[in-house]
Amino acid sequence: MNQPLPGLEFFTNILNAVPSPLFVVDDDVQILYLNSAAAGFLGKAGENAFMKRSGEALHCLHAAEHPEGCGHAAACSDCVIRNSVKEAFHGRKVTRKKTGMTLDQDTCRKDIQMLVTASPFRFEDRMLSLLILEDITELLQLRSLLPICAWCKKIRNDDNYWQSVEEYFSDHLDLEFSHGLCEDCCKKHFSELSP
Repeated sequence: MNQPLPGLEFFTNILNAVPSPLFVVDDDVQILYLNSAAAGFLGKAGENAFMKRSGEALHCLHAAEHPEGCGHAAACSDCVIRNSVKEAFHGRKVTRKKTGMTLDQDTCRKDIQMLVTASPFRFEDRMLSLLILEDITELLQLRSLLPICAWCKKIRNDDNYWQSVEEYFSDHLDLEFSHGLCEDCCKKHFSELSP
């Protein structure tokens, strides 16, 4: 049974439900749509992001280096966002790349690690791309070396405070732990109970 396609409001609600900043961009990475997470990510700049190029909306440090703006400075040839969108358009496939970015957000500069996803699609005989920016800074920090006590196994956090492994991962990854005993510890500590 065929059902009519849902209206624009339906798709807008779906895109706004995505918790990551999501943009619809053209081949010059000009923003044609942004979801509510993207508006929140951009802060005050989110209110005026429509029809700006991504570097201008994100306050890329290089966007102001050339009179023609984002995409024209020497550093723009290495821009992961711009190159991901370009690659998605030319290869007609999804691209995902990691990059480090320094952003000017309101009153401070912030260094973040981003996972950039560009996914091309056709709309009304025009090629566009979904551009999703995910902040993976915390995840990459967890993958790097963690200072851990050799005796009690507590982890030292950024405030130089020692937390249990369970507390640390609960705070950083919203994980809960269940506890048990592995076979080796059962034998070592409870040998009288082991068969």
